Amino acid sequence: MAASSDRIPPPFPDTEEPGAGPGDMADGDSDEGEDIFVNNRNPVAVSRGVSQPGNVNAEPPDVFRGGEEARSTTNRSNGVHSDDDNDLFAEAHVKSGSSARKELSTSSGPPPSSSFTQSPAAMQPTSLEQLEEEEDEDTFDVDVAVTNPEKVGDGMNAYVAYKVSTRTSLAMFRSKAFSVRRRYSDFLGLYEKLSVKQSLHGCIIPPPPEKSVVGMTKVKVGMDDPSSVEFVERRRAALERYLQRVVSHPSLLQDPDVRDFLEREELPRAVSTQALSGAGFLKMINKASDAVNKMTIKMNESDTWFEDKFQEVENEEQQLRKLQAVVDSLVNHRKELCGSTAVFAKSMAMLGNSEDNTALSRALSQLAEVEDKMEQLHQEQAASDFFIFAELLADYIRLLGAMRGCFDQRVRAWQRWQEAQSTLQKKREAEAKLLWSNKPDKLQQAKDDITEWEARVTQCERDFDRIGMTVRKEVLRFEKEKAKDFRSQIVKYLDAMLQSQQRLVKFWEAFLPEAKAIA
Repeated sequence: MAASSDRIPPPFPDTEEPGAGPGDMADGDSDEGEDIFVNNRNPVAVSRGVSQPGNVNAEPPDVFRGGEEARSTTNRSNGVHSDDDNDLFAEAHVKSGSSARKELSTSSGPPPSSSFTQSPAAMQPTSLEQLEEEEDEDTFDVDVAVTNPEKVGDGMNAYVAYKVSTRTSLAMFRSKAFSVRRRYSDFLGLYEKLSVKQSLHGCIIPPPPEKSVVGMTKVKVGMDDPSSVEFVERRRAALERYLQRVVSHPSLLQDPDVRDFLEREELPRAVSTQALSGAGFLKMINKASDAVNKMTIKMNESDTWFEDKFQEVENEEQQLRKLQAVVDSLVNHRKELCGSTAVFAKSMAMLGNSEDNTALSRALSQLAEVEDKMEQLHQEQAASDFFIFAELLADYIRLLGAMRGCFDQRVRAWQRWQEAQSTLQKKREAEAKLLWSNKPDKLQQAKDDITEWEARVTQCERDFDRIGMTVRKEVLRFEKEKAKDFRSQIVKYLDAMLQSQQRLVKFWEAFLPEAKAIA
């Protein structure tokens, strides 16, 4: 029996499916919120004929009747890329080295030994090139939109309900177009269910938008307040991006809870959602990482691919946080510029009214009008900076946190494997003692225990290999989606800035003759 530290983990199996275990989630429920992948990538086929409870609205929602105009409006408001855009950047590639499956060893001395029987499927190598080909074959025909936020109830018991419209030609759904009403806690409840079932497999679960007690309290007190309207629109766009990422994942789309969320007229009230977003989500990720760091059996990662990717994730998260702070500063600067421009325009108008020279008075008054237009332009640029960049960065900071959770799940699977090997070694030592002490009455039970733990060790090994393959697929998918998202948003930002500057030039060109006419 070779020691686990001397064993080279087998190639990834193609057909095994990991066992799912329940995940621990923190309790707490609140609808006072604010704003902002999970079986294997080769999921076991889910029955397409599942009957979904509840009534479905078969009429096509208005949000999809606008053709390209509706699509461009949705893309502009929520910041999710369109698949019709032409690539401006090369797609992300993950390099596969010859050391992609090196040995794993522990730092706490020689581990227990055990032997394994590998299935033929486990002996078939799965390269990253093959994973990339599988990604290219994934096609989805599901369009979701979150629209029409509506305040329900009065006072502190009030909440905002959103219209979730779906259009699809997939046979797993009961109709081609339908819509339901969902509140914010329903979105958090969906994330909770997906995390319990899917995160243990090493998949990236798109995180929901953050909560904000302050923002939601303003909405409950007065819906017509400008800051409340802005908050609701930010949340609506964030919820739409969240759902679009969920339905674009090949495994999540086939999850029954996702189909229930999209089709079922009424859902059970979601609970235990307090820790599922915002600071609670970050605490949950950090707590999971701390638990991995405190493991009694430390994993000395010698697979350079996982080691390099994990370091890349941490570095990228730090850089995105820095960029997010800069973008927030830029948005605040533009808002301050709006206020200053408004004051300047008002003062210029007052000066024009008090001027006796007719030509000068007219020129000053028109200058004030130009400054009023520039104030509106600055407001649009501030909103563009926020919705195009700030929200995108916030989304990917959360996604990188979810990706770190995938790496942690792989480490936990490795630890379970090592612990099973350690227990198996102890069982064998106990059998040897029974042989030496000549106790045949207990020998059969010892043999049965050894057989049981050999099976457990084999299953833990397969689970570890399977999670590793899933993490590779998820990283590949994440990098491709990230390149598309950032490409789309950069192009959108450049278009917005170009149109803004063109309008600015027209304003000044129209004012120039008046300035020259001053006698």
